[in-house]
Amino acid sequence: MNDDITSEEKSLAEQGQHMAHNMAEVVDISSQIWQRFLAAQLEDGPPKHADPMHTWPAFTELYRTMLDNPKELADKTLEFWAQQTALWQASMLKWMGAKDTPAPNLPHMRPADKRFAHREWSENALFDYLKQSYLLTSGWIQDTVASVGDMDPKDRRKAAFYTRQFVEAMNPANFFALNPEVLEATAAEKGDNLVRGLKMMLADLERGKGKLLIRQTDMDAFEVGRNMAVSPGAVIWQNRICQLIQYAPQTETVYSKPVLFVPPWINKYYVLDLNPRKSMVKWLVEQGHTVFMISWVNPDERNADETWESYMFEGASAAIDKVLEETGQKSLHLVSYCIGGTLSGSMLAWMGRHKEKRIASATFFTGQLDFEDAGELQVMIDEQILGVVEEEMDQGYMPASKMADAFNMLRANDLIWGYMVNNYMLGKDPFPFDLLYWNADSTAMPAKVHKRYLDQFYVQNALIKGKFEVRGEPVSLGDIALPVYHVATREDHIAPAHSVYRGARAMTKADVRFILAGSGHIAGVVNPPALGKYQFWTNPDLTLPTLEDWLAGAEETAGSWWPDWDAWLAKRSGRRIKAREPGAKLGVIEPAPGAYVKLRFDKR
Repeated sequence: MNDDITSEEKSLAEQGQHMAHNMAEVVDISSQIWQRFLAAQLEDGPPKHADPMHTWPAFTELYRTMLDNPKELADKTLEFWAQQTALWQASMLKWMGAKDTPAPNLPHMRPADKRFAHREWSENALFDYLKQSYLLTSGWIQDTVASVGDMDPKDRRKAAFYTRQFVEAMNPANFFALNPEVLEATAAEKGDNLVRGLKMMLADLERGKGKLLIRQTDMDAFEVGRNMAVSPGAVIWQNRICQLIQYAPQTETVYSKPVLFVPPWINKYYVLDLNPRKSMVKWLVEQGHTVFMISWVNPDERNADETWESYMFEGASAAIDKVLEETGQKSLHLVSYCIGGTLSGSMLAWMGRHKEKRIASATFFTGQLDFEDAGELQVMIDEQILGVVEEEMDQGYMPASKMADAFNMLRANDLIWGYMVNNYMLGKDPFPFDLLYWNADSTAMPAKVHKRYLDQFYVQNALIKGKFEVRGEPVSLGDIALPVYHVATREDHIAPAHSVYRGARAMTKADVRFILAGSGHIAGVVNPPALGKYQFWTNPDLTLPTLEDWLAGAEETAGSWWPDWDAWLAKRSGRRIKAREPGAKLGVIEPAPGAYVKLRFDKR
């Protein structure tokens, strides 16, 4: 008998030891993760609400509707099992080696997302069936929830939204034992991937102070002021609410009328100045505009007393005064984005009512003003949820992580589950991506500002009804009487294009140019001409009642809408004058991008 151990046997033994060591480390790190998670739960105390998102009434109504429509539900169930049978038969033929078997007709089958890209999901008969059965079942569940019987539209939308969250969570790719890519990586790396992934999870749990703060990009690859938000300029004025940045000129002469941006405070302004290649700020300065930017404070308990009106008058309106003082002009172009557009719309309505002349024109990027059908965020907001939100803001502000969670849920497949697999199961570092770094650089919101926004716009839709009050006076979009450039994006899931269109039409006294851009809420706006991406549609006829009617007669233009906007601005920007240096009158507080934008909630 040969007692000598062959090199192959030795290698297998070493591999086994490596795997065993890693599995022991997996158990140890998993224990640390659970301890950190449970410690945070004990620190926070038991949940105050069993149903904080107020989902149960919507699902109760869904169940009642299904019980009231037994034949329709039975027909759909028979359809499902007929399609499952057809899928099973096709899969059996594939398992038995049949070639070129035609795919069965399965109307409820959803298209596969990118997490099924690994070859085993298609080439391996077992995983192929698992994938297709999931796509069929999830499609049938969502179609059934969306169509059976008659339901209140708001309850239907809420039930459909949370059903989608459920079926996306149940994707087999999310589970270690059902994901061939994870199994293959674990076998090839002897569990190294799981060790790396769980260490990353523990670090993300620590970064979130007991809450899993999923990293969507390499958080060390970017830094505001180093390789993001780098357009040269200076902070020339500030107060407790915001800083005002003036950007340095890049041309010898500039248009006399300046441009002031009112960005959202739900995210930070530098999405408009991500890097020199994508920066709208840089591009506008290069066209000869004097550009100013409001940089909102990232609030904490010190900002507990801020209100919508303080953001309006002590923030945006005060910044307008400072821009005019710095430039010596009587009016400026006001540009707003997202919730900055909602604030600007209410402010411009008040200004119009009081015959103010400080604004030469207004531009709205995905600015939602009519909230009758305000997209998927609306399912997370009603009068009951407002009570829960108010309790969560008892320290005077809404924590940044709460809004980050809400936005991630809108695209859970891309922003949650894909990273759960890539980071924590495959043990891969996420790809460095500037836009995702910005997305993760979340902001808090002052409690009173946020509550009024949710109640008056999402719940009451007060502005479009002429019932929104500013300093005790009701204002209306019909009070706005100036040139307006209004941009919606076709695939927007936050400010749906049809909703933005209705808001634009409500400005009955304004001279409105409405643009529909390709892509979504961010990419449709941040689309530099040099990239040659997407397209936009124009149609001067805003008498058409719906966006679909407007689009039917619209002209499509390839590429970015920025040159169209620049030409529109140029006609209203006056003569060219000598370029202005930042802070020539008001002085310089600090270089751009300033201190306010650098404050991160996860670094506090």
